[in-house]
Parts: sequence; C-alpha cells; structure tokens
Amino acid sequence: MTAFSENWHQILLGFGVTIEMVVVAGVLALVVGSLMAALRVSPIAIGRVIGSAYVRLVRNTPLLLIMLIFAFGLPELDIRPEVSLGSARLLSFNVFFIFATTALGLYTAAFVCEALRSGINAIPLGQAEAARSVGMTFGQTLREVILPQAFRAVIPPIASALIAMTKNTSVALGVGVTEATFVMKKLNNDYPTQLIAIFVGFALGYMVLVALISLVAGRLERKLRIA
Repeated sequence: MTAFSENWHQILLGFGVTIEMVVVAGVLALVVGSLMAALRVSPIAIGRVIGSAYVRLVRNTPLLLIMLIFAFGLPELDIRPEVSLGSARLLSFNVFFIFATTALGLYTAAFVCEALRSGINAIPLGQAEAARSVGMTFGQTLREVILPQAFRAVIPPIASALIAMTKNTSVALGVGVTEATFVMKKLNNDYPTQLIAIFVGFALGYMVLVALISLVAGRLERKLRIA
C-alpha cells in the first residue's frame, strides 16, 4: 500500500479537483438545463427549436470530443481564461480545468433538461391555465407554479444525471486536468505491482462521492415529498 502512503497528498488533491469539477459543473448543468427545459416548453416556436437543437446536438456528441473542442479549440481563438482565488493549488483554475468543467456542465445540462421537461409535462395542464387566467405571464407561471413542482417530481433522475456527471469527470484526464483519474493513472505507472489496490482504492473514492450525491438527493426527496 506504499502507493497510497507515499502519495496521499496527491490523491487528496486529485479528489479535491474532482469535487470542484462536480460542484461547478453541477451548478452549471442545473442552471442551463432549467433554461433549456423552459425553452423546450415555451409557446414561442424559436425557443422550442433552440432547446430541441441543443439537446439533440449535445446528447449525440461524445463528451470527450466536446472537451477537446473547448480545451484545444477555443484557445486557438485566443480565449484562455484562468482564475485564481488564492495561493492554494485548489484555488487556482487553469484554462484546461475551466474548459473541461464547462464542457462537462453543458453536456450534463442536456440530460437535466430532458429530466426536468418530463417533470413539467407531468404537471396537470389545468394548473398552468389557472395561473394564466389570474394574469400571470408564461415566465411567472413557469417560475412560480410549474418548475417548483417539476423539480420535486424529478429529483431521482436529476440525481442520476449528476451521478453520471461525477463519473464523467474522469474524461477530463484526456485534456490534462489533474483530477482523481489522472492521479490514478500516474500511480499505475509508478507502482505497476499494486494495480489492484490502486484501482480498488480509487473506486472506493468515487463510490463515496456517488453515495454523498445519493444521500443528498434522498433527503431532498423526502423533505419535498407531497403527501
């Protein structure tokens, strides 16, 4: 187990980067996914076209290809954002982290959109009609009446999308982000006689992250459940 005892700081750093990717990409996925779901049920035709085109394009494009386009294509256009919130390594975000996380969030947003749209379609049409009859606009009806109920109904599928996103952070290895899988690959090269232990150890790490998401989703579902 020397692979872990001698490199625990790198392992913690790798999982720290993974957690950062999950949090940032998750927020982005929820925001963009909600906007796309609103467009998909919009009474305006162009909005429905945009939402539908986004979902079809993103869902039918491999995540790695999207990350490669962001990480190596956008810098060719002289777009190279970097953010530093402090001197600590986990507070410095280079261009590869930013682009990989953005790509991951936008990719997951397509799945969040479809999950949320299914929840919106499950709401009785009479509720929207009642809201419109008292003078509420489409945006107000969606924000105040429809979306709160839809979110409660689709917590499990959204949690599944976020769990898949957590595992998809490993794809960022392909663009050089030093997340957990990147560290695992390095340890595999340095300690070829401990491959099984390394694989099991990192698998347990991902299982903990997935379990945390499932726990939060379960508690939210119970708390927001409508009798």
